[in-house]
Amino acid sequence: MATPPELSAEQRAAALAKAALVRVARSELKEKLKSGQMSLQDTFEAAHTDEVVGKLKVLTMLESMPGIGKVKARRIMDDVGIAESRRVKGLGTQQRLALRQHLS
Repeated sequence: MATPPELSAEQRAAALAKAALVRVARSELKEKLKSGQMSLQDTFEAAHTDEVVGKLKVLTMLESMPGIGKVKARRIMDDVGIAESRRVKGLGTQQRLALRQHLS
C-alpha cells in the first residue's frame, strides 16, 4: 500500500478546514431532507452542481428522509437494486426513476 503524501502544516490545516466545512454542509443537507425542505427530486438535481450533494451516499440520503430508517432504507435499496456504496451523483436514470416510483 502506498504511503500518503507528506503535507505541510499549512496544507494539513487547509484540508482540516475543508473537511469541517463539508461535514457542516452535509449535516445541513440531511436536516433539509429530514424536515421536508428538500425533496428527492431536488436532491437529484442538486447532485449535478453541488459536490456535497453529489458525494452523499444514497443510503444516507434515504435514512435522512422522513419516515425512513436504517432498515427501511436498506430494504428500498435492495428492492431497487442499488449498491450500498453508491453515491447520489452516480445514480443512473433508471435507478433515479425506480427510487422515485418506490417512494411515491
